[in-house]
Amino acid sequence: MKENELNMEEKPSAMVRVATFIVDRRNLFFLLFGIAIIFCLIAANWVKVENALSAYLPKTSETAQGLDRMEEQFITYGSARVMVMNIGYDEAKKIADEIDARDDVYMIAFDNTSSHFNNFSALYDITFAYPEDDPAALDSLDQIKQLLEGYDLYVSTSMGNAAAEQIQSEMQVVSLIVAVIVVSVLIFTSQTYAEVPVLILTFGASALLASGTNFLLGTISFVSDSVTIVLQLALSIDYAVIFCNRYKEEHQRLDIREADIVALSKSIPEISSSSLTTIGGLIAMLFMQFGIGKDMAICLIKAIAFSLLSVFLLMPGLIMLFGKAMDKTRHRSFVPKIPFVGRLDYHTRHVVPILFLIVMIGAMILSNKTPYVYGYSKIETPVKNDTQIANEMMSESFGESNFVALIIPAGDYEKEKKLLSELEKRPEVDHCQGLSNTEAMNGYMLTDKLTARQLSELLDLDYEVAQLLYMAYAVDDENYAKLINGRSSYTVPLIDMIMFLYDEVEEGYVTLDDEMYETLCDAHSKMQMAKDQLQGKDYSRALVYLTLPQEGEDTFAFLDEMHEIAGKYYGDDVLVAGEATSQYDLKKTFDRDNTVVNVVSILAVLAVLLFTFMSAGMPVLLIAVIEGAIWMNFAFPALQEKNIFFLGYLIVSSIQMGANIDYAIVIAGRFMEIKDSMSKKEAMIETLNFAFPTIITSGSMMALAGFFIGQLSSDGAICGIGQCLARGTVISIFLVMFVLPQILLIGEKVIEHTSFKVSIPLKLDHGMGLVRVDGLVQGAVNGVVIGEMHALVRGEVNAIVRMGKISPADESDIPPEELIEQKTTEGGAE
Repeated sequence: MKENELNMEEKPSAMVRVATFIVDRRNLFFLLFGIAIIFCLIAANWVKVENALSAYLPKTSETAQGLDRMEEQFITYGSARVMVMNIGYDEAKKIADEIDARDDVYMIAFDNTSSHFNNFSALYDITFAYPEDDPAALDSLDQIKQLLEGYDLYVSTSMGNAAAEQIQSEMQVVSLIVAVIVVSVLIFTSQTYAEVPVLILTFGASALLASGTNFLLGTISFVSDSVTIVLQLALSIDYAVIFCNRYKEEHQRLDIREADIVALSKSIPEISSSSLTTIGGLIAMLFMQFGIGKDMAICLIKAIAFSLLSVFLLMPGLIMLFGKAMDKTRHRSFVPKIPFVGRLDYHTRHVVPILFLIVMIGAMILSNKTPYVYGYSKIETPVKNDTQIANEMMSESFGESNFVALIIPAGDYEKEKKLLSELEKRPEVDHCQGLSNTEAMNGYMLTDKLTARQLSELLDLDYEVAQLLYMAYAVDDENYAKLINGRSSYTVPLIDMIMFLYDEVEEGYVTLDDEMYETLCDAHSKMQMAKDQLQGKDYSRALVYLTLPQEGEDTFAFLDEMHEIAGKYYGDDVLVAGEATSQYDLKKTFDRDNTVVNVVSILAVLAVLLFTFMSAGMPVLLIAVIEGAIWMNFAFPALQEKNIFFLGYLIVSSIQMGANIDYAIVIAGRFMEIKDSMSKKEAMIETLNFAFPTIITSGSMMALAGFFIGQLSSDGAICGIGQCLARGTVISIFLVMFVLPQILLIGEKVIEHTSFKVSIPLKLDHGMGLVRVDGLVQGAVNGVVIGEMHALVRGEVNAIVRMGKISPADESDIPPEELIEQKTTEGGAE
């Protein structure tokens, strides 16, 4: 077709030229997207997922330092807690003996106290003879499950990826449900059935590209891996809907290709501007100390970028492909007009803003009292996985288990023994387990110092052999002075002497009979495993079992006291690691991240709105409405006295500020555009009728996606995000429909007086005869015209040109088909 058929200027704008290239080279983009999608389907298997929240704590946090030091210094063997219900003690003891006899089990803790047998239930604390990351440990656990098959069995372990697999399975169900919701909403809000596959293909491509490129980030969190696709849909479906609606509007006067080009040229700046508020809200999460915020922000910003690319580069080609089908499958709009909402808002304009201010202040106060938690122990999720059920059953019968690892400098067993003894006297401590208080043989502790005679009696070893052994140890340890001062009183820690004796036997310097050698090997094996877990090259580790819950002010206060107690022996070179410490560190990061996320998200969105509306008043009003929605959202848990995982607040408040404010922008922008051309009442009715389809499309998707995430996930973090997102979106929709209009009506003067738009001198142009009108004009053209025009007018034009120009035209500017139609009409008239 000829270029002038687009009713554009002779030299199209840069944006039109870009749009023309994209539409006309659509097969090239189909090919590129096809290749990229195939690659991403393969690359999706390369993505590594981190399942521990503690891995995202700042490197300076005590938990991060403790985990690094433990990984460097110690070996952690696989362990599991196994509970068998409806069983007698004799049978439970028999099972314990069978498990203990296994070669793949290092030790099993079981006795007839209430800690291990209660209410006809037995609890076995099993430690395997393999490191926890060794697949053999999981195999051993599976074999024990088979051994206990037929019993009423519950198992809790940190080994393997059972939790991650459960989350993945749950999110697959959520994704399927959300897909059905998306299709249903799009059909309901569409004007032609064939636009639905266009929108779905566009989003599907962007989702695959976003998930398939996550491997470039190295490792992503289980939270990002689980909810990014669903949130991407909720955050970015607007872009495809905006472009589709713009195309249908242009297609009313242009053919498919021309409408596609014009719609794309207008949509690129419009959609890019809309995405900035969402990205601005997500940017706030980049400043969080807690690394999951940065992880999710990068994943979501990347996802939005791919959504934009899919809308700008793939969707124009899909419209060309489905254009004729869209024309044939038109149907009436199922979205009703809502003039009654506009009338209600207009009549309540003097009352609602005052009520909103009161409610907002109350919500702000309540939201500051929201009971945030930093671990999963106090969170109730609608569904529970096998591990959660097992932990609950164990807690009911045996109470909660809470322990922390105390990491101290190695080398001084006496000092360690005194420290553990002092801790065990505290009511907050049930018991401690370290090398210095772990029994080895016949009542001796691992670190008890024995003379040569005591060792010979313990091992039934010849006394002279024991003396020679002690002499060799002293020479090896360069303790000549102690040996000379008193050979009979020279003592060595039992664990050190057993290790030394074993090495001497293995090297052939000492010979033992078979029975003695077997006893030595057994003792060495158990002591070596204890040493692997509790003593490293530079540091020792002791497990401190607390009588306190995993989190709470009393627990956090005692963690500080533990540092004070241990500091008397070791100074500042002490670390405490465990679930309680991790949650304490999370609380510390939340105190700082809470402020940062709020301030940065508001500033980022404020900057975008300032340049969007060129007014200082408008951004303040819009942000006040959405900030009010955020406070109301998190006032509900305070009213319900329901614990909420802190991560839900940090992430959802950013998304609410960045994404839900788009709803407010749609209403505010439309109202400011038309308020001067009709009465304020009619303008508000028209504004809400115009905005409602967009808001209900995007908002319902986000709210329903959040709802199903919150109802179908067993993970406390993911569940909390979903619940808060659903509730927050519904509140935001309500406020922009029933509160924002009144604020705009009352604050109209404030918006105008705080405007900093640069006034452009207006000129009154005049044209007679055949006149070309290009640009945003206002005036009379056989009637009054206000708006953007690209037209040829035969007649008289008197108009104020706000943007563009009025210039003379001649007959050659009229498209050929228009001339034919005109002549035909004139001939018929004659």
